Amino acid sequence: MFDVLGNLNWFGILLGFIALTLLGGVWFAGLFPKAYNRSLGREVGAKAPTSPLFLAGPPLTSLVITLTSAILIAALKIDTYGDALLFGLIVGLGHLTANTVTIAINPNFPRPLLYAAISGSYNIVGSLIVCAILLAV
Repeated sequence: MFDVLGNLNWFGILLGFIALTLLGGVWFAGLFPKAYNRSLGREVGAKAPTSPLFLAGPPLTSLVITLTSAILIAALKIDTYGDALLFGLIVGLGHLTANTVTIAINPNFPRPLLYAAISGSYNIVGSLIVCAILLAV
């Protein structure tokens, strides 16, 4: 069932990875920077750190998320947009967002529900986009 690595559409994975990475930049730096900073207890206008981990980490995890979705879509033989979007919603909400909420309720997050709402909704939208791209290409 999971012997699908040779059949993966690597171009689709590349496009999904790029889309998810770009969405993260737009989401956190363009659409919700003030609310995201508040959720982390930073000043509203605070600039994001520029450490190598901060710059490389999100794209690397976007690649892992995209690759994992591609493997599962292939293994589950998902071949319609409706099923791909349902799968994206299940993964986005059931795994990515649920895990985000678990992380956010850590006492180190000053506004855990705000953080979970911003990051969780990014995860859902991103998962839907990745799954749509993986099926389209």
